[in-house]
Amino acid sequence: MKRTAMSTRELERVEIFGRVASKQLRLLDAMLLLELSYRQVKRLWKRFRKDGAEALKHGNAGRSSNRAKATSFRQQVLQRVREKYWGEEEERFGPTLAAEHLGAEDGLQVDGETLRRWMLAEGLWSRQRKRQSYRRRRERKAHFGELVQMDGSFHAWFERRGPRGCLLNMVDDATGINHGRLGKEETIWAAVAVLRGWIEQYEVPLALYTDWKNLYKRRATVKEQLAGVVPETQFGRMCTRLGIQIIAARSPQAKGRVERHHGTHQDRLVKKLRRQGIQDYAAANAYLTKQYLPEHNQRFARPALQKQDYHRPAPTARELRAIFRLETPRRIGNDWVVRYRTRYLQLQPKNRVWSGGKRHATVCEYEDGSLEIYYQGERIEFVEMVEKRRRRVKRDIAMPWQQWKRRQQEAVSECVAAVAAIAPVAGELPCASL
Repeated sequence: MKRTAMSTRELERVEIFGRVASKQLRLLDAMLLLELSYRQVKRLWKRFRKDGAEALKHGNAGRSSNRAKATSFRQQVLQRVREKYWGEEEERFGPTLAAEHLGAEDGLQVDGETLRRWMLAEGLWSRQRKRQSYRRRRERKAHFGELVQMDGSFHAWFERRGPRGCLLNMVDDATGINHGRLGKEETIWAAVAVLRGWIEQYEVPLALYTDWKNLYKRRATVKEQLAGVVPETQFGRMCTRLGIQIIAARSPQAKGRVERHHGTHQDRLVKKLRRQGIQDYAAANAYLTKQYLPEHNQRFARPALQKQDYHRPAPTARELRAIFRLETPRRIGNDWVVRYRTRYLQLQPKNRVWSGGKRHATVCEYEDGSLEIYYQGERIEFVEMVEKRRRRVKRDIAMPWQQWKRRQQEAVSECVAAVAAIAPVAGELPCASL
């Protein structure tokens, strides 16, 4: 029988039940982390104690569902929905009505709930609420590391002593513990530095609550929607590999906890930086790490409602380096040259045998600017080429009218030179005064 690898969710269950076995967590905590009922968690726990990790693997792993619709049929249905039943918010059809018309007009029989799931996955439908939205203050999470809010605050942190900057701040929802870093802009490397600092100090949180920005999460393009591709940013890919769920807030009020902390820092931190005489980012970050944030957390942080820590074990430094990098696919030319940001990288693979077709490599860029290239999962050495600019040689070819004009100019120049040569002689003649 062919053995199949365990899914990410199954591996997560193994890790959590391992913590239950070592008495770090209770079954009630495992129920909340796995988002299962207590009875189901007890069943899984019984199987885990009896047969180990293999007992948590799904019995249908590696087999397709007997009731699944064909992929071609699903694409045909979704394409017809885009053509006939999709449009502005007031014009689009709901899944139930669209399923009725697909069966009556197009001969495509599909259940309304099935179509609802397909349309939700493709971003073709969302529930319309006609009544005014009701907002209430959300209660804090019960466990440390269950949800961490992340946001940037642009402010004149150095007042007139230095440039205007951005404080990228992370706040734990349960305890209010802060961790931040001051920089020039809210860039991906600034976000990586703050997240890495949090992981090194507190380990990996379960979820990250951010803005709806292209840095963290972006909307799918038309091409991605048609292809059924889930859009992912570079930072989102890093969080996925860490097992962190990114939740994008649709309003500043949704992440009010970190917003309120911004107001506190804009008052207290600005005055403390002034008293310290700090006017650059390096000195400000050193002061934040050693003095300001420890004092702030000691004063304002509060204990979580539950004592269990929901942070996951942090990867090693080598694994973090492999995660926190920019990965960009690039096409390999026939001469084994990869072009990346106006740079030409000559690959030097051990085996140059090529069976034909398009070849793509993955260029990995680290925060320090160093590059690595991977092809088919294997790292390939490369040498950066110095592109020499070709000097344009001006060819001495002129049109007939240009040649005539040039001869005229040469003749005039010869006449002027002849007159200038005889002028002193002419001045000595008697008739020179005439």
